[in-house]
Parts: sequence; structure tokens; C-alpha cells
Amino acid sequence: MADPKGFLTTTREEPKRRPVDLRLMDWREVYEDFATTKLQKQAGRCMDCGIPFCHQGCPLGNLIPEWNTLTWREDWQQAIERLHATNNFPEFTGTLCPAPCETACVLGINDDPVTIKRVEISIIDRAFDEGWVTPQPPTALTGKKVAVVGSGPSGLAAAQQLTRAGHSVVVLERADKIGGLLRYGIPEFKMEKSRLDRRLDQMRAEGTEFRASVNVGVDMPVAELLGYDAVVLAGGATDWRDLPIPGRELAGIHQAMEFLPPANRVASGELDVSPFDAKGLDVVVIGGGDTGADCVGTSHRQGARSVTQLEIMPKPPETRSDAHPWPTYPMIYRVSSAHEEGGERLYAVNTQEFLGDSDGRVRALKLVEVRNEGGKFVPVPGTERELPAQLVLLAMGFLGPQKEGLLSDLGVELDARGNVARDKAFKTSLDNVFVAGDMGRGQSLIVWAIAEGRSAAAGVDAYLTGRDVLPRPIAPTDRPIA
Repeated sequence: MADPKGFLTTTREEPKRRPVDLRLMDWREVYEDFATTKLQKQAGRCMDCGIPFCHQGCPLGNLIPEWNTLTWREDWQQAIERLHATNNFPEFTGTLCPAPCETACVLGINDDPVTIKRVEISIIDRAFDEGWVTPQPPTALTGKKVAVVGSGPSGLAAAQQLTRAGHSVVVLERADKIGGLLRYGIPEFKMEKSRLDRRLDQMRAEGTEFRASVNVGVDMPVAELLGYDAVVLAGGATDWRDLPIPGRELAGIHQAMEFLPPANRVASGELDVSPFDAKGLDVVVIGGGDTGADCVGTSHRQGARSVTQLEIMPKPPETRSDAHPWPTYPMIYRVSSAHEEGGERLYAVNTQEFLGDSDGRVRALKLVEVRNEGGKFVPVPGTERELPAQLVLLAMGFLGPQKEGLLSDLGVELDARGNVARDKAFKTSLDNVFVAGDMGRGQSLIVWAIAEGRSAAAGVDAYLTGRDVLPRPIAPTDRPIA
């Protein structure tokens, strides 16, 4: 145990966010530095519970009480060893994961939970600064070749595990740089890409090969892909949900994943200006989730005149409701850094129509308030109104993986939800083809993607060698506690 009285004497504290007027001038991460002494006290709040339910909240099985104690003792090198034992990329989860481990924290039953995520990112940052994150190349090669399609968190996790197990691994990515949504879908202010690049350098030194600008099924025939001893499909859930209402054809209406990638390219210096620039415009973001918040923060930095985020669900409560008891991940009202920067959030509203101007561009949305009746959202009479908008961003989630191209050419079976079907070893209907991440699970969290990549790698290694040496943190059917 860390500090035996820490949870009684220390209140939860997190680092401050940089002043809004300053952070809107750049794309850097929003948090200020957090003193080591403060961090140790936060780690000391961990009670080292007899049954640590934070383990239940985390699909990776992170050894949270252990590295909390080690952080409190200032044993940073052992802390990163325990953290890396279950998580290939704590710098990704430490910045991007919504921390279901914290909502499952036992201390959270009657107090604020431990700042697990802040301790995690501080451990890995210290480890990189001290030079403790070094390549771990295999001691022997198996002679087997594996192709991983997709370089998001699940693909990278599978690739690193398989490379370290002795296989020759190549990661294929259709974008022109490696990283998937970590590179072009996540804004710099949430995770600076230097975190991604330093990890890719480690993986290259371990022996993983990366090939960008390769669209399998277009640039590489599927027959060539199947020539590898094993294949891991990790292309994500990229089939975005659309809004087919009157006026959808108007100019100025774009999917979030059309808007965010070029903005990230501007932030990284790859583009001078985005083709979807919000400067001086009234921006409306349809969808109240994290992707919508990313659009909000990006629009602020581009100089939008106004930003409004719409959500069809009613405003969540400030605290847990009976519908989301501990230790489940509760639906509560959360304020991200992007929301803190300005704009308006409207709840219980539905878009009925996009309204255009004489040039065929969107000028406004026709909104109506809704209420839930028998599981259906019913318009409230007399609440119709127009909301000005010259740029509309659709951030309503994803329906599953893209079917045309790779999946249709491979002919893999799909499940009832349209995801790639797989068995208990993450193997698809094809003998040497496996699937990991959102392509098999459907849209999910980054921590589940990494867990999927690790588990699929175990299935691939067992298939190629007959051994059982790699960890399997989850089964394909596992789901968050509810």
C-alpha cells in the first residue's frame, strides 16, 4: 500500500489547464506541468483495495495499485516496468482514454476517485525522459512473416507483440504516415504527435517494418496479402454514420473525419491551410461525443465565429444516476477542454433539415426539441427554429468497418452487426487471417483497441508456433462492465 492515510488526508487534484486565450493560439496539449510532489500525493490516495475494481474497469488488466505504490515511493523505474507489463502504449491511454478505471475505483464509492490516468502519463513521460524506454528486439526469429493492416492502436499493439515474439512483421497503412486515427483523427491539443513518433522509433528499432501509402486491395492485391503466413486486420470502424435529411447535398456539410485530418496536417506543418477552415463561420457540430468535442476544439483554433454542439439525448446529470451504479462507467455531464474554450451545447434537439443559400451552400439548420416517448424521439410541437450555420460537421459515430475493397475482396464473414466475425482466438473465417480492434468489435475505446491487439497477437503466435506465451487480456466477446 502507498500512504495508509492518503485517501483520508489528500483530496483529488489534477493539473491545471493552460489559460484558454493562450492555448487557442497553438495546438499544444492543454495541461500545465504537475509537480512531482503533488503527483506522489495523488498516487498515495490509492487504498490498495482487497478487490481492486479498477482492474475490472480496465480491459488491459493494468496493475494500477502496484504502480501507484511505486510512484508514491519514487521508484519510477519499477513503476514503468509494471505499467509496460500490461500496456504497450501508456502514453496513448494516459492522454486519450476516458479512464473507466477511475469510475470503477473503490474510493469513488463515496469520494473522488484516484487520478489514475494522471499517474499513468507521468510514469511514461518520466520513463522516456530518463531513457528507460528502449527497444526490445526478439532474441530469436521464427521465420514467419505477418502483415498487419492498419496502424491505429490495435494494429500497433499487435505488431509490437508479434515482433517481440520473433516474427517478421510489416504494418501496412493507406494514409501517407503511420498512426491511423492517432495521427490524423486525434487533435494535437489532446495528444501531441511526438508521443506517437517516439514510440514508432522504438518499434522500428525492434524490427517492425512500416509501409505507408499502401491501400490493400488497390495498391497491393489481396492475393499478395494472403501470401503472408498470417494477417491481422486492424483497419478500424471507418464507415461513418450519415444524416440523410433534406439539404444534405448542400456545400459546407462534412463528416468529422473529413474535417479533422487536414486540420491535423496543418498543426503538424504538412499543410498551410485546411480545405475545411472554420475561420469566421458559424459552426454546428452534430453529435455530442468525443469526436464532436474534437471538432469543437479544432473549430475554436481555426477562429470560428460561433460553435454549437448538438445532442439528441437529454443533458446528463451531474452525478451518477441509479441507471449507472458504481463501478460502471456513468453517463454524466462532462466538460472537456474544448467545451471549456467556448461555444454552446444544446441537448434534446434533432436536426430536421439543412437550409441553403442561393449559391447552394448551407446557411442554417432547422431544429426541433425532442422528448423520449416509448424509446423514440418525438418532436415537441412549437419548438422548431433555425440555427445559423455555414459549416456543419457530422460526428454521430460509426457503423462498423468499411465493407467495399479489402473486406469484400477477402470474403471474410461478418457478424450480425456488420463487423468482421472471429472465433475465440480472434481468427476470421479465413484460416490465416485474424482481426483486432474496432474492425471486429465495432466502435470502442482506445484501451479496448490495445487490449484487442495484444489478444489477437496471442492468437496469431499460437497459430504460427503452437505455443502459448503471449498475454490475452480479453476474449472477443468481452464487454465493459454494465
